[in-house]
Amino acid sequence: MIEIKDVTKRYDGTTVLDEVSLTIAPGGVTSIIGPNGAGKSTLLSVISRLSPADGGTVTVDGLDVASTPGEVLARRLAVLRQDNHMPVRLTVRELVAFGRFPHSGGRLTAGDLELVEEAIDYFELGDLADRHLDQLSGGQRQRAYVAMVLCQDTDYVLLDEPLNNLDMRHSVQMMRRLRRMADDYGKTVVLVVHDINFASCHSDTIVAMKNGTVAAQGETAEMMTPEVLNPVYDLDIDVHDLGGSRIGVYFT
Repeated sequence: MIEIKDVTKRYDGTTVLDEVSLTIAPGGVTSIIGPNGAGKSTLLSVISRLSPADGGTVTVDGLDVASTPGEVLARRLAVLRQDNHMPVRLTVRELVAFGRFPHSGGRLTAGDLELVEEAIDYFELGDLADRHLDQLSGGQRQRAYVAMVLCQDTDYVLLDEPLNNLDMRHSVQMMRRLRRMADDYGKTVVLVVHDINFASCHSDTIVAMKNGTVAAQGETAEMMTPEVLNPVYDLDIDVHDLGGSRIGVYFT
């Protein structure tokens, strides 16, 4: 369980997170939605300790994120940022193997290598494993980065806009893979996503943010209503049942 209590974050005197309190239950997919500037990515950065909070606490299964040793936290929680470019030229296999670093310290065992190949196969990257990242399409490269996160083998996976710069087809494929990864491996996947329709189709829980606060939180079906979404986006939104637990969101 991730527990966020009264978390505040400021940049140059501007409050980006304003005493945010939130509990993310273990298991399934939680999507964080909201307009630009709502504090979504900042919240994810604070949870993952990429950015220190100015106030409040974050715990992951009781471990205080601010004080837990990095190697311990890295075995419990993995994060993929938006700006996930590597400064060196790597093959897909080399990138995915980086996910084992918190466990191996760079000295890969036979067991580590098995997990690397399993992650490559899971994301259907076998034919690309020996290609360099700069030889891949955007969708292929994003799959490789998420495979690295899977290979880290943590209970919690945090993804900051994993659909960024992906076209519709690759976005659909990525969301399906993330949904399947949560189910197959029993992971807690928390992602920042802008497209409400993707969030509604693949999430168990949705957190809506606005102006640095949590505007609403709940199961997907109860969150996908005009009453909840209109105040968040300051727009008129229609919601339609598409069948099969799918919900379509339209801006009018």
